[in-house]
Parts: sequence; structure tokens; C-alpha cells
Amino acid sequence: MPDDSLAHMTDEQIATARRWVRVWQQAGPRLERIRRDELRRLDSQQAIALLCGDADYSVAPRAPRPTSGLIEQQRWFMKAASRRD
Repeated sequence: MPDDSLAHMTDEQIATARRWVRVWQQAGPRLERIRRDELRRLDSQQAIALLCGDADYSVAPRAPRPTSGLIEQQRWFMKAASRRD
């Protein structure tokens, strides 16, 4: 079955569309390189400030916790294990 999705387009419109596709095929990899470079150079603290507003990340509730939570997790596991006995 022939594809007639371009039947409503003029030859000039088809040529323009083909040029557009070629341009984006060339631009795609270049834009991806730019994106990766920008991500590599990104300052995560600055990005967080842009997204969330200025905040002091050295005081609660935004400050990092003194532990990873592993001790508390182990406490919960021990509590759960003792219930099975």
C-alpha cells in the first residue's frame, strides 16, 4: 500500500521538509555534545539554588544528617526479626 501522507504537500513543501530533517539530523549530535558538556560543568549547588531558591544547607532541615541512617535501619531490622521469634 503506497504512503500518501505527503500527497497533500507541494513539491516545494516536501523539499523544505527534507531540508529541515537533514538540518536536525546534523544538529542533533552537536546539540547532544553541548548538553553533555553543560551537564559536566554544572555546579550542583547552584542548580539546587536555582530550583529551590536560596537556602542555608548547613542548618536543619537541609543540612546533611550526621549518619547515613544505616544504624537506624539495622535497629528496625533487629526489631522486626525479634517479632518473628
